[in-house]
Amino acid sequence: MAKTALDLTEDEWRAYDPGAAVRRRQATVDPQVERRWQQAQQLARDAAQRLRDQFGARRVLLFGSAAERSSFTRWSDVDLAAWGIPPERFYAAVAAVTSFRVDIPVDLVDAEQCSEDLKKIIAQEGVEL
Repeated sequence: MAKTALDLTEDEWRAYDPGAAVRRRQATVDPQVERRWQQAQQLARDAAQRLRDQFGARRVLLFGSAAERSSFTRWSDVDLAAWGIPPERFYAAVAAVTSFRVDIPVDLVDAEQCSEDLKKIIAQEGVEL
């Protein structure tokens, strides 16, 4: 009979890794996910360029599941953090980058105004664009 979480020993709890099966599935190449990954990477680069050119962003980082291929799934979005966009232009910048594609959502974060917890995540995961 299979064990439930309540039946696990302390050593079994330490060895328990619920994300292992997900990572194994993601490691196999799914052509649709690979194509979406490539599209998401191009979208991130294009959005970063627009943020620099049209909105004065000094720096743009990609973070979250789209920052690393092994974390990316068919449901992943593109998370961007930007520095230097004037506050009065930030929502116009959001509109500009979310309008690139309807099939891959983009979330834009003002890296200077976000929470300290999110700043830490961005610093750990962020990929310079």
